Amino acid sequence: MAVARVGISGWTYAPWRGVFYPKGLPHRAELAYASERLNSIELNGSFYALQKPSSYRTWAASTPDDFVFSVKGGRYITHILRLKNARAAVANLFASGVLTLGPKLGPLLWQLPPTLQFDPEALDAFLGMLPVTTAQARSLAAETTLESDRTDYSGSDDRPLRHAVEARHASFTDPAFARICRAHGVAVVLADTAGRYPVLRETTADFVYVRLHGDEELYASGYTDEALDRWAGELRERLAEGLDVYAYFDNDLKVRAPYDAMGLLARLR
Repeated sequence: MAVARVGISGWTYAPWRGVFYPKGLPHRAELAYASERLNSIELNGSFYALQKPSSYRTWAASTPDDFVFSVKGGRYITHILRLKNARAAVANLFASGVLTLGPKLGPLLWQLPPTLQFDPEALDAFLGMLPVTTAQARSLAAETTLESDRTDYSGSDDRPLRHAVEARHASFTDPAFARICRAHGVAVVLADTAGRYPVLRETTADFVYVRLHGDEELYASGYTDEALDRWAGELRERLAEGLDVYAYFDNDLKVRAPYDAMGLLARLR
């Protein structure tokens, strides 16, 4: 049976304190508080820098058994290397503790910069290099260039890994983009960006990955009941097709994300 995961992109935001988070709630308790109300969170600190293995272990221990994290791949890979010659960087990501999330590890998100145009050969090579099981990820992580005290890719399980690509340049409307993603079983992210970037609704994997950045104003505006109803209706159709759904709200500037996420999750339940 297909499962719907709805959450927020990150959880550590000062303006949320005293609004979404109760006044006086210790910062260390914010993840646990959010995870009691949602069933997934997108880890975005990994986009800015490699995180510590101890952090991943703490996050896993602070959340319910059925909770899932999606992990955002590093901007060094997507924005600086621009997907090329990225094997060592991807190895370091998996070596840095991502795999210690265990069964709580959901999809890996690869958000491309708006200036990156569609390059079929580069994309195909990058997606073909990504591990599709945890065993493959550990094998790749063994190539890490990180110091041993900054790594943990231990384990013996072998579970599937999922990947999703969020493209922002108009050239990715080329049908070849979806064909390449489909060939690798990688999801094309359906992103609502208040009209700034293309809306891509291609189904290319056994799951759907949705990012809701704002209905009218990027990263700021909330979603009305009518808008949440529309999104719930669209995602119910995907669930009925047997596709798992991962949906994350990134409209955090005005403390809308957690409330919109709870609203969508309630509708899908």
